[in-house]
Amino acid sequence: MNKRTERPALEFAGVSLTYHTKQGETLAAADLSFTVEEGEFIAVIGPSGCGKTTLLSLAAGLLAPSSGSIRVYGEAPERGAGRFGYMLQRDELFPWRTVEQNIRLPLEIRRDRSPEAAERALALAEKYGLGGFLKQYPDRLSGGMRQRAALIRTLATRPDILLLDEPFSALDYQTRLNVCDDVYHIIRSEKKTALLVTHDISEAISVADRVLVLSARPARVVAAHALGFGDIAPLRRREDARFTGWFETLWKELNV
Repeated sequence: MNKRTERPALEFAGVSLTYHTKQGETLAAADLSFTVEEGEFIAVIGPSGCGKTTLLSLAAGLLAPSSGSIRVYGEAPERGAGRFGYMLQRDELFPWRTVEQNIRLPLEIRRDRSPEAAERALALAEKYGLGGFLKQYPDRLSGGMRQRAALIRTLATRPDILLLDEPFSALDYQTRLNVCDDVYHIIRSEKKTALLVTHDISEAISVADRVLVLSARPARVVAAHALGFGDIAPLRRREDARFTGWFETLWKELNV
């Protein structure tokens, strides 16, 4: 885990968000306050439709809060936009591009044509088991390998903070367990800060340093727990005696 800096990697202070429509106003989030320290892996859980993805959009500066403030290493989100990497529910690999071309896509978008950036991205692919598949097209990869390629693509621009929007939800259960383990190890190895939103309590417990529990809309932080597993990997955590206790605690808080 990275050495802590003086300022949190991400800070929400009294953040509220109101949507305005023809039908009126909808309060989506109310007084959200929490921090994510550098090197932490934070999971956010909450009822369906409570605004978990909205929280990620606020963090990345894609939405502006109606009140309160958000800081990314002490700066406004728009000034820290380049610090984020966003990983979606589906891998969204382009089928007409090879794995290598997909991984290099963020560099093309940023018009970063430096050989060093390309070499760094491809070195990540080699390091994490995709070296033999760089010339293949996505339809030749398993679901787990596709998601690994999506993470390498996200890391290609060297973001400081990863925003993970239920990245395992499209996978079958067994693949999800293995990919979750893979992604955890890659994020830890690359010493990244991560904010994951998920509807899966077990998944949250298996990867996070801390879990934040949101209420139904309007989303509020109703509980925050430091799990205390340290660097124990996801699959091993599920076998830990503490796992069931945390599951019961979080289940009750979600169903108050």
